[in-house]
Amino acid sequence: MSQLSREQVREMMADVMAKQGKTLPDDDATALDTFGFRSLDFSELALKVEDEIDEELNFDAPGLRSIETIGDVLDFIGQLVEQA
Repeated sequence: MSQLSREQVREMMADVMAKQGKTLPDDDATALDTFGFRSLDFSELALKVEDEIDEELNFDAPGLRSIETIGDVLDFIGQLVEQA
């Protein structure tokens, strides 16, 4: 298993958005709905992270509901990677 830095997860998130022709904003405080990041995008990001660390991430729906910004996604994924 390998660990991922916040910047590596951010780059993966940018890749997910780039596939849709969208650019990930630089400001971590940017609300997800302002640039079209959806739950399906989160799922794709989680799968990329799982592939990278070779571990399954365990998360629940209530935790996902509190995610509103880019920073929230990065923090949430970071916590999951630490627990994996």
